[in-house]
Amino acid sequence: MIVSISVVLLFLIIAVIFVRNGALKFSHALICVLLGFFLAGTSMAPTIHEGLAATAQIVGGLRP
Repeated sequence: MIVSISVVLLFLIIAVIFVRNGALKFSHALICVLLGFFLAGTSMAPTIHEGLAATAQIVGGLRP
């Protein structure tokens, strides 16, 4: 749960930066959000979640 919230906040911050710089229009950001909601309702959602969780575990296990 903590990883999901962190990823959402990271994506939100990046989207806000892109919208403010004009690199991402608000309509494009809205389409991306809607895509995420619709994708979460498909059968691919558990696979995507497991992939993100595995990636977070790998990154969390790295030591500098």
